Amino acid sequence: MAAESTTQTRLIRYLREELQVPAEAIAVALRHSESASNVLPMVLWQYGLITIDQLNRIFDWMETA
Repeated sequence: MAAESTTQTRLIRYLREELQVPAEAIAVALRHSESASNVLPMVLWQYGLITIDQLNRIFDWMETA
């Protein structure tokens, strides 16, 4: 569980700092992602809070994180 929390924290930091995703958008996605960081990017995209290009960049980041 701690590793998941650390991964999610790093993902959120990446979203905020690198992709400039607003905190409000991340909060909405977190409420709908059931706290699973691997689902968070898809929720952001499904709700139109990030672009497909940003989604691809997130998945690239997740592969190397």
